[in-house]
Amino acid sequence: MRQLLTAIAAGVAAVALLTAPAGAVQGGTPDGNGHPNVGLSVFYYHGVPLWRCSGTMVAAQVYVTAGHCTGIDPSLGIAPDHAEVWFDSGPILRGNYPGTGSCAGYTGYPCKGDIGGLPHPHPGWNGFLTFPNTHDMGVVVLDSAPSKGLSKIAPSGYLDGLANKRGQQNVNFTVVGYGVQFERPNLEVAVRQRFVGTNQLQNLRSHIAGGYNLMMTDSNGNGTGRGGTCFGDSGGPIFHTDDAGNTWLVAVISFGTKYCKGTSGAFRLDNTQARDFLSGFGVPLN
Repeated sequence: MRQLLTAIAAGVAAVALLTAPAGAVQGGTPDGNGHPNVGLSVFYYHGVPLWRCSGTMVAAQVYVTAGHCTGIDPSLGIAPDHAEVWFDSGPILRGNYPGTGSCAGYTGYPCKGDIGGLPHPHPGWNGFLTFPNTHDMGVVVLDSAPSKGLSKIAPSGYLDGLANKRGQQNVNFTVVGYGVQFERPNLEVAVRQRFVGTNQLQNLRSHIAGGYNLMMTDSNGNGTGRGGTCFGDSGGPIFHTDDAGNTWLVAVISFGTKYCKGTSGAFRLDNTQARDFLSGFGVPLN
């Protein structure tokens, strides 16, 4: 779930800041240097900031995130043409942008990150119209390599093996992102900081999951524990550590429920369509 930054009308003739950009996996804990290759990204159209998401480095200049961050927004009829990424653990302080119009001439958040790049949505992304097979993934090809370390894409079908073990034990995932910490009617808590939390496997095969999405609950299964995802966490990584101690990137955060409570969904990276897309950008696969 991305964090919307601006409203666009009349072909970007009028742009108004809607919300304060925000950060934190709901109820999680500050990540510090735990995941230095997880970044905060802002996406733009003709220099105007649109929304912000989270993402992860998976090759020297390739940052993976959600398709609805990198691709067309059907309600606006536009797709971002540029991205900027910050890797600071935060809180990331606002720069001198006045809140409307182009970022030209302004520095700092939300206008100038550590590295810029070009967004590429999965070619199948079309605005959740093909649910549950949404193809909700994309990459940003950065202008230079940030040297923050790389996450390893899970082997093909990795999550199916975990689902088969679920009757024997709870399957836990690590979620990381810069999204909203707390969301309620007329109240949003957001600090633009990288947070980490824990979610549990709910299912892979429901009508919502369909074999394409990983459905999770927060660590208490009721929306009150640590680990829930929220606006701005979109595209952030879902990690799983196997019995041998290998940590795999298994999915990217995609969608959730009202007020970010309870269940959330992530698009799987261990299927053929995701792996083929990533391999086209030189991402190493296992």
